[in-house]
Amino acid sequence: MWDSVWINARLATFDTGAGSDAPASAAGGRRGDAKDLIGAIEPGAIAVAAGRIAWIGPMADLPVGYQRSQALHDAGGRWITPGLIDCHTHLVHGGHRAAEFALRLDGASYEEIAKAGGGILATVTATRGADEDALVAGASARLARLMAEGVTTVEVKSGYGLDTASELKMLRAAGRLAGPGIRVRRSFLGAHAVPPDYADRRDDYVALVVEEMIPAVAAGRLADAVDAFGERIAFTPAQVARVFEAAKTHGLAVKLHADQLSDQGGAALAARFGALSADHLEYADPDGLAAMAAAGTVAVLLPGAYYTLRQSRRPAVDAMRRHGVAMALATDCNPGSSPATSLLLMLNMGCTLFGLTPAEALAGVTVNAARALGLDGECGRLVAGQAADFVLWDIDDPAELAYRIGWNPVHAVVSDGAVREVLEPGGAGPADEPW
Repeated sequence: MWDSVWINARLATFDTGAGSDAPASAAGGRRGDAKDLIGAIEPGAIAVAAGRIAWIGPMADLPVGYQRSQALHDAGGRWITPGLIDCHTHLVHGGHRAAEFALRLDGASYEEIAKAGGGILATVTATRGADEDALVAGASARLARLMAEGVTTVEVKSGYGLDTASELKMLRAAGRLAGPGIRVRRSFLGAHAVPPDYADRRDDYVALVVEEMIPAVAAGRLADAVDAFGERIAFTPAQVARVFEAAKTHGLAVKLHADQLSDQGGAALAARFGALSADHLEYADPDGLAAMAAAGTVAVLLPGAYYTLRQSRRPAVDAMRRHGVAMALATDCNPGSSPATSLLLMLNMGCTLFGLTPAEALAGVTVNAARALGLDGECGRLVAGQAADFVLWDIDDPAELAYRIGWNPVHAVVSDGAVREVLEPGGAGPADEPW
């Protein structure tokens, strides 16, 4: 039995017929018609049963039984995309770092601020001092802004505790964000920075991460993946490898903040360990990108951090296309380098700053974002069997989602088959009457 049927829709399925393991070019490269690249069906219909997509296709082919549904919704010719996925965030944290914004405007670099005791370590102090309820409250407010723009899945990292108790506190707080309307994936990022009490004992801190933190995270089932920051101001490739080896021993997937500020061979290292994703990648070299393509590691591009830090070297998107690296986009929502809570803005930035096409950008927050979280069989596309997560938009063309700035055209959000909200045209606010 089906729960609901949605008709008279224009569907951006991101099912190109190439399969869920297809590279990025199959869901948004420069060649071909944009509507082919997003898997467009016009007009289309979706039948939902038990929170999953039971049937999807041209409306003319809708089985008679579905047409007689008591829960028949007319999409009014609106575009429907998969629910959006923000696959790289640091939503859980204490405090803010507005003062650093002024320092950067005066010319201070990210590395200079970090070496002076600011940056990540400033947030560590605030996060350690906040209780779990306070962390949940702050993160919930940030998450609400993402959800209002059609986000139905979000990844949340730890990494601002840098001791076992605080890291576990962050991961518990992230877990409490999950609920009706939002799916949460958690990444343990204990290897984010070196805490002050380990300033001259970096290897000892890595040992703490490997021997105490990761086993505790795994035992408590508090994370889906282990992340690390491979950079001159953070951890060396050898230290990251130790962290990844421990993660694999405990059955956890791995991800990597890679080659953001310098070429540390992070792309190749991520590929060597079969990482779900390598994120940032402004300085990644061609060989590393080729290795990522061979390993199926997704490139998560983070234009918010690039913009905020006023970087001049952008990720090698053309090389990623040539090698067939799947490209995702995310907010990198964090208190320092990307205080952003708009995934729609990242679509525009991905196009204007990094040179993505609108179709590539949309693939980056749907199908490829799902792959970056190991969820490619669960969400990110409109295909039978996947979660019934989708968004109805008041737009004439899917490219509008990347084209417009500061505009939220969400009409309705459906998550696990349930209507989460219905808004007035243009996203002005809740409609008076639900469908």
